[in-house]
Amino acid sequence: MESMESTKIAAAVLVAGIAFVGLGVVSDNLSYEKRLTHPVLDIKGAEPAATTAAPAETGPKPIEPLLVSAVPADGEAYTHKICIACHNFKEGAGAKVGPNLYGVVGREQASAPGFEYSSALKAHHGKWTYDNLNEWLYKPAAYAKGTKMAYAGLSDDKLRADVIDYLRTLSPNPEPLPTPDQVKAAEAKEAPVPAPAAAAAPAGEDLPPLAPLLAKANPADGQAYTKKICIACHNFAEGAGAKMGPDLYGVVGRERASMPGYEYSAALKGKPGKWTYDTLNEWLYKPSAFAHGTKMAYAGLSDPQLRADVIDYLHTLSKNPEPLPAK
Repeated sequence: MESMESTKIAAAVLVAGIAFVGLGVVSDNLSYEKRLTHPVLDIKGAEPAATTAAPAETGPKPIEPLLVSAVPADGEAYTHKICIACHNFKEGAGAKVGPNLYGVVGREQASAPGFEYSSALKAHHGKWTYDNLNEWLYKPAAYAKGTKMAYAGLSDDKLRADVIDYLRTLSPNPEPLPTPDQVKAAEAKEAPVPAPAAAAAPAGEDLPPLAPLLAKANPADGQAYTKKICIACHNFAEGAGAKMGPDLYGVVGRERASMPGYEYSAALKGKPGKWTYDTLNEWLYKPSAFAHGTKMAYAGLSDPQLRADVIDYLHTLSKNPEPLPAK
């Protein structure tokens, strides 16, 4: 009996051992870790971004050598064509849209009485010298970022010198012209290398769609802007006639370059067709891009919504306003 029991116990132990070994083999097969041939996360170093250096701003040429051959009469002619809309040039005449320019050469910057200068120009201390007048007239927005001056600038070096020489004469005691030594020192400076001209993008290529902006436009804001900036050169009332620029009453829907009594540039005459909402949008964004060679000195209005506000205001200046575009 005991022998029988011993045999059963031995058999049970043997079966248990076989089962344990078998389960181990199965377990090993189920959990076998196959070695990966490459990492799951293939992390690479960031590729260096290709960078193209922006062309450096060349700025204006040194003014001293240019003043030697400047013609103040040519400068006067330019100011009486372009600048007279915003400035007076006679002693005691006071401010207009901009300050009186009599005696400006040698005057402290932002100091003419009766005119509220921008904080951008107030931040420039010191007198108006030939050099800083040269920089200012070349590009006012670059000289004093945030200036109220809407004038884009005068890139023609000789004409800019002519204007500065004319401004110099507007004084009972004109500032002396640069000495020969100052002229030589300026000529010795390294001449700026012109940046390669970029291909001109079509006017209005990147402008956002106008219809949604017009749908929420506020013509009162547009009117306020025109009364602050545009009124110097334009009238807005029916029959008021031209100023430095044409009367803008009825401009939406009017043939371009067609208002009687105003001599348009050849550049704008070469743009036939009516002033639509879209073409006004392109024009106000950047007049010089819309019509290369335009007489319009205004640099342009980059704020899309304010531009739509202005266009919406212009649209109201008519007995029969053009219908607004659908969204």
